[in-house]
Amino acid sequence: MAEKRKADLLQGTLDMLILKSLLDGPRHGYGVAKWIQVTTKQALQVEEGSLYPALHRMQKRGWIKSEWGLSESNRRAKYYQLTATGRTQLKSEVQAWSHLVDAISLVLNSNLAEA
Repeated sequence: MAEKRKADLLQGTLDMLILKSLLDGPRHGYGVAKWIQVTTKQALQVEEGSLYPALHRMQKRGWIKSEWGLSESNRRAKYYQLTATGRTQLKSEVQAWSHLVDAISLVLNSNLAEA
């Protein structure tokens, strides 16, 4: 039986994933983590120790805002929402990520015999 590998996030990628998770509307922290997990078909799991510091950092930068509300289970939860600045940041990060993916693809598709 093959061991299931967990993907490690490149530095800065978590911010982009969080911003993307909020594009369709507000989510609480657990909802953000669950969205990332489900959307990546369980390939990525964001731990609380990474998620909440990232959310607080992004809130300080003005990319997201938060307010208290009730979760689906009727518990008090902080909901995070994308700001206009956050939308701009997401667009910038997606462009940078696409550029990086293109560059890595060039390397992976190069002929090793040419080196």
